[in-house]
Amino acid sequence: MNKIILKAVELDGYLTSGDKEYLKEIDTLFGKALNVFPKYQAGEKGAGGTLINIYNEMGNLLQDICQKIPGIHVYSFISPQQDHSEASRVIAKLRNVNTEDKEFVYYIQRAYEMLFKLAWGSIPGSQKNHLIIKTPVTHPAQNFAVHKITNIDNMIGNTVMCVMLRGALLPSMIMSKEIEEYSSAGYVTPFALFRIYRNDSKRENDMEYILDLEKSFVDLKMLDGKDLIFADPMNATGGSLVTVIKYLKEAGIKPRSILFFNVIAALKGALRVVRALENCDVYTLWMDGVLNEDAYIMPGLGDAGDRINGKDSEKNPRNIIQLLADYGAGMANLYRSQFRGIENTVLK
Repeated sequence: MNKIILKAVELDGYLTSGDKEYLKEIDTLFGKALNVFPKYQAGEKGAGGTLINIYNEMGNLLQDICQKIPGIHVYSFISPQQDHSEASRVIAKLRNVNTEDKEFVYYIQRAYEMLFKLAWGSIPGSQKNHLIIKTPVTHPAQNFAVHKITNIDNMIGNTVMCVMLRGALLPSMIMSKEIEEYSSAGYVTPFALFRIYRNDSKRENDMEYILDLEKSFVDLKMLDGKDLIFADPMNATGGSLVTVIKYLKEAGIKPRSILFFNVIAALKGALRVVRALENCDVYTLWMDGVLNEDAYIMPGLGDAGDRINGKDSEKNPRNIIQLLADYGAGMANLYRSQFRGIENTVLK
């Protein structure tokens, strides 16, 4: 089998001694929260206030840590105060066990629109592109409207959307759509599709990340010298991204830059990524502190892939074309350029 395997011990080798101290501090604080959870669930008086205080302390610590690391950009830490509440509300809806799948997808779309804005939406002193739009109004003459958008053609015109499959498929299409909408020429990103997964028999401390090249759809030459964009709802450990980039570099591919967009990232995952990869920036809507033994983010939001796409049968997992088909006509019409790009990548 043509597979690339990366182990957790290799990822931890990228962390500095300072990083490890940060992680210990956060683990200690979250341990206090874990002790309060049963009391809050039982309705114990004062437990809610205690949780609020602990989470405030964790948030302040995470913000201090991230401000010291240039490659990590957290929307809820650096956005204007009035936008922070919007991010908090979106994350709250995504976390909520009562948020049903279709509503979950809606908030994923909102999250990635916000992340696009974080990376490219407001560039001080940037020039503008003018869009002249034909409207439905025809009397007394055909009407047109003029709109200005930030000129980011030079920042997005070299991008390739790299999909670490399943849970990352829809977020990748959303980001590609945003790029298309902000491009003066309607640029549609090429797609590279990777099949990477974690070994579910392993725990966080000995996890393995497996890149299956036989089930990936990638033109390596297309990636050389490009700005590679990865959009995965969650960055728990950073292992999947590091595995892919390590493979590309060993194959002689030199990306110009790497941008990793997450709705939620764990501190450990974000630290590993920026320490392991050159010219890499992590953009995340929200930073969570810790991982459990199974390498899931706590408090997290569950399995984002299942909540976006529905669960797969163990015996008959869906391939990329089946996932696209399951999105239905509404998604196909909204992301028609992206659907075509993905289909071309697979069929070629």
